[in-house]
Amino acid sequence: MTVNPLLPLRDKITELDKSLLAILAKRRELATEVIHTKIAANIPVRDVERERSLIKTLINQGQEYHLDELFIKRLYQIIIEDSVLLQQKILQEKLNQDTIISAKVAFLGPKGSYSHSAARRYASNHFEQMIESGCATFKDIFEQVEKGLVNYGVLPIENSSSGSINEVYDLLQKTNLHIIGELSLPIDHCILAIPNTQLDQINTVYSHPQPFQQCSHFLENFPHWKIVYCDSTSSAMEKVAKLNSPNVAAMGNKDGGELYGLQVLEHNFANQKENITRFIILARKPIDVSDQIPAKTTILMKTGQQAGALVDALLVLREHNIVMTKLESRPIHGNPWEEMFYIDLQGNINSYEMQTALKQLSTITLFSKVLGCYPSDSITAVI
Repeated sequence: MTVNPLLPLRDKITELDKSLLAILAKRRELATEVIHTKIAANIPVRDVERERSLIKTLINQGQEYHLDELFIKRLYQIIIEDSVLLQQKILQEKLNQDTIISAKVAFLGPKGSYSHSAARRYASNHFEQMIESGCATFKDIFEQVEKGLVNYGVLPIENSSSGSINEVYDLLQKTNLHIIGELSLPIDHCILAIPNTQLDQINTVYSHPQPFQQCSHFLENFPHWKIVYCDSTSSAMEKVAKLNSPNVAAMGNKDGGELYGLQVLEHNFANQKENITRFIILARKPIDVSDQIPAKTTILMKTGQQAGALVDALLVLREHNIVMTKLESRPIHGNPWEEMFYIDLQGNINSYEMQTALKQLSTITLFSKVLGCYPSDSITAVI
């Protein structure tokens, strides 16, 4: 019997992997000690300059071991992100006195959708167990949270390729729910079909309207494809799996495709290579955000229709040095030619600058409302 010569080498790699896991666990323990020290000394969680300096130093040290610069950068961005998320979680739990073990989360579509992936990612950073609740429409998610049937709702709000998701913005006009979090999810659309299918066999593709919009340039290469809209990418994958035909395919994500036994025929073909969807997390009650954490505040306002009304409102923000990261306008249903403005602001609602600006805005706008204050998702180290 011939012994595989790779076995001894693989055993050594396995031992090294165990050592790496032990080291990462120890690093996490130290991160926990760090946040308790920061809490006591009221030191901000983020220190971007230190993060940048750390990665530069590690890149230089890695050259001694002939390690690739990009590899080191990507690896430590993930490690630093994990550390920051852990510290933010501990700090927020202490501030809100709310350690969550299990939570029920609503998202769009059955298992396998991008919203499902976003919900799982949010849950993994905030509580130990997620009870999943897939919904057929965005409105269903709002209603599930409003009625107390679930603890949280996860909804896509904008995409770097196709822009804002208007239906979600419109639903935010009518709800008393609060935005308590956000996360950004990289999107890699795939053409998914049953095993042994070839791309030239496809004549019908199922998916949610958003992926079709985000991949319009790719679809131009297949003008004979019939495009069929579904409620979600996961329902599209479920449909293709049930049809069990080599002539149909779904556009969705790889992980979801595996749940339905589908294989990837093509991937990474969005109009923009950096295809990212931003999600918001809704709850019935607002949260407090520590001033040690970079925060974002989202407001809703309606201005008068006189010339310069919106400009006057934005000048208030500039006067108080508040950075606006997003401005979205949506028509007010039932009021022709009138619009509601959604504004994302960098800053904590409890800061003096934000409180002063909001009070001033309330005097010059017809309506204003805070939709939520929450930890900013922009935590990845930059070099």
